[in-house]
Amino acid sequence: MYDYIKGLLIETSPTQAVVETGGIGYKLEISLQTFTDIQNKKEVKLYIYYHVKEDIAMWYGFAEKEERAMFLLLINVNGIGPNTARVILSSLSTEELKTAIASNDVNKIKAVKGIGLKTAQRLIIDLKDKILKGADTSTLQLGVTAKSPSAEEALGALVMLGFNKQASEKAIGEVLREKPDCTVEQLIKLALKRL
Repeated sequence: MYDYIKGLLIETSPTQAVVETGGIGYKLEISLQTFTDIQNKKEVKLYIYYHVKEDIAMWYGFAEKEERAMFLLLINVNGIGPNTARVILSSLSTEELKTAIASNDVNKIKAVKGIGLKTAQRLIIDLKDKILKGADTSTLQLGVTAKSPSAEEALGALVMLGFNKQASEKAIGEVLREKPDCTVEQLIKLALKRL
């Protein structure tokens, strides 16, 4: 899967950036954190996440790897999709969010537009252990993506084949625990047997 895009910053707004590379302009959804980091730059390097759902495919861009890692943690919390994760990262910096999660600060998370009490509580419950373990969030990515460079690609393939994302992540995670050095093809085949 793709890791980053580097090129000319053609257009920017608080929610989107267009980066041109190789004669192609890529429209990326961004947070206010990233918008602030890339303002007034002519060339940028953004870490990317490609989100595919049944009827939509979107690119998300992040100025820092740590912000992308936090985004990936957030979208794996039940009830938080990519747009909600982007809103959270636009309202709180990565460090503020980590601190709020670690200290059970439900009110700080609940203050984010669109986040209710139950979602804030679920977010803390799901992510607190990961934050408190002191894991480096620049490499911490839930489920699949942390364990193998080919895992994200395998997940994308399974989702495009119509399999549920969470079930696919679980299957890929199980395969990687047994055989961490799988190729993408092997990973897909072995995961398919578990779905």
